[in-house]
Amino acid sequence: MPESASAKSAVNFDPRPSEAFAEFGAAAPIELDDWRYSSLLNNDTLKAALLSIHNDLDQQRRLFDVVLTNLPLGLSVFDAEQKLIVANPRFRQLFGFGEDEAAPGTPISSLIARIRGAETPGAQASAKHRDIISDGGRIRRREWTMNDGRIIQSVVTILSDGSNISIHADITDERKAAERIAYLAHHDPLTGLPNRISFREKIDAALASRQPDEQIALVHLNLDRFKSVNNTMGVSAGDKILRQVAERLRLSAGAANTLARLGSDEFAILQCGRQQPWNVTALAEQIRRELSEPFFRGDKAVELSVSMGVAISPEDGTDTDVLLKHAGVALAHAKADGPQGERFFTAEMEAKLNARHALEGDLRKAVQNEEFELHYQPLYDLTAQRICGFEALIRWNHPTRGRVPPMEFIPLAEEVGLVVDIGRWVLKRACLDATRWPEDIKVAVNVSPIQFTNSDLPGDIRDALDTSGLPAARLEVEITESVLMENRAVALPILHAIKQYGIRIAMDDFGTGYSSLSYLSSFPFDKIKIDKSFVTGIVENREAFAIMRAIILLGSALGMRVTVEGVETAEQLALLEREACNEIQGYHISAPRPAADVPHLLEQTFGKTAAPRS
Repeated sequence: MPESASAKSAVNFDPRPSEAFAEFGAAAPIELDDWRYSSLLNNDTLKAALLSIHNDLDQQRRLFDVVLTNLPLGLSVFDAEQKLIVANPRFRQLFGFGEDEAAPGTPISSLIARIRGAETPGAQASAKHRDIISDGGRIRRREWTMNDGRIIQSVVTILSDGSNISIHADITDERKAAERIAYLAHHDPLTGLPNRISFREKIDAALASRQPDEQIALVHLNLDRFKSVNNTMGVSAGDKILRQVAERLRLSAGAANTLARLGSDEFAILQCGRQQPWNVTALAEQIRRELSEPFFRGDKAVELSVSMGVAISPEDGTDTDVLLKHAGVALAHAKADGPQGERFFTAEMEAKLNARHALEGDLRKAVQNEEFELHYQPLYDLTAQRICGFEALIRWNHPTRGRVPPMEFIPLAEEVGLVVDIGRWVLKRACLDATRWPEDIKVAVNVSPIQFTNSDLPGDIRDALDTSGLPAARLEVEITESVLMENRAVALPILHAIKQYGIRIAMDDFGTGYSSLSYLSSFPFDKIKIDKSFVTGIVENREAFAIMRAIILLGSALGMRVTVEGVETAEQLALLEREACNEIQGYHISAPRPAADVPHLLEQTFGKTAAPRS
């Protein structure tokens, strides 16, 4: 048929139906004879439809190429015979394959043989690599450690006919982050030592595997006065010194023992073996030798000492918590003995600790219930021959224990953080009591170093003065040199702020510290109080008298009043009068008395070198 022939020639289509459809990417759905086929090809609607299909398929193919090429994950598809059908550039990049090495038709075994690395041993046996059955097939995870250190994870979906589709990703950074998190969960980030959690696990394991004739020693270490290093040199310098301390402790402990950092300036060592306590004693001596050498931060040398508490299993406990507790108890007793203390746990220590905990609970109740009262000891002016003021001294009237000595509860209050509340109460009570005295009588209040660092001391003093109405000139604040020793940079601005109120500042217990003279030049004190330990023997001992005279002359030269504490005899009083001492304080004048007795004390007369009239 001519028309049909001319029509087919015009569109230049192959008259065979299957091949014509194949040109547009589709198989012929039906078989047609030549006449009917040529009629269809001359149909404009059909030609447009076929052209549209062709364009759509071409667009989808281009889109697929774009996705495949730019996919950030590697993609590979293998047929049922495990030959590569398709792979994207990221797949080749991850495994280091060339384009010809990962061409379609390449067997998977050939690709695996070319991988520059090895599959992670036992990966498929671990829980996270077991096969997972899903609607789309069986999912398997494989992991490869490459020669350059990268970790490649493959998630393989195995279809029912045996073919598979795999997604591949570089998980190196994620794995390192996870390992870092796991590491930090069991290690101290500053020193790299095992932390408290890891140390407990080590103790658990050691106790569980301990042989009948074996002993396990636990050493709890604490650096003495390390807080002052942070305060004076800064936390950054303190951290560097802590790293040096950790390294020296590591050398002392050796590979056979477990060293850990429990927090801040606390460390611990676990020592297993026999012949205790001799081995742990030798270890403690080695630690002291290592830490006795100065630590350097730039050109500044820092000297440190350490206190240690030791508990030994099975004598001191066969449970981790008990052993840690007992080593801590021993450490607390060692520190109570002073710097560089070393104590082994005893049952008596635990009894004392329990009593201390009970006292702490009672002390907290005492703060809430204001079970305290103030007693006042006179300050006697030797020139005017009269009482010029009183020092406020706290007393605790326990409802069942009776009177608790200040030396027993004040250190405890400082340790557990109650001294700030107690000190605030003392300031207010003393100022209120002083308003009932004559206007020329002052009141002196002791301030703890902790009140400088853990409270708004100037604000507390201002509040006490405002509440009571006491003039600032009648209040005297007494501090010990430990206030300046622990944190001079913080303490000095606070002292200057207090002094601007018009309050007098006195250095208490002068002469008992190693640097009292240097502190006198750092702040304009109004008074120095010579510790009572210098008074004993000044009548009989010429050396003691010479020291006392030198301090009095020093105070006079610096324009500071001098108060001598602990005067108990008329002979001591007479000697101090001749040396032009300003004030004395002690039992020769009066013991501390309740506030109600102050008017009676003020009415008394004191003859020169004579005891007070009753």
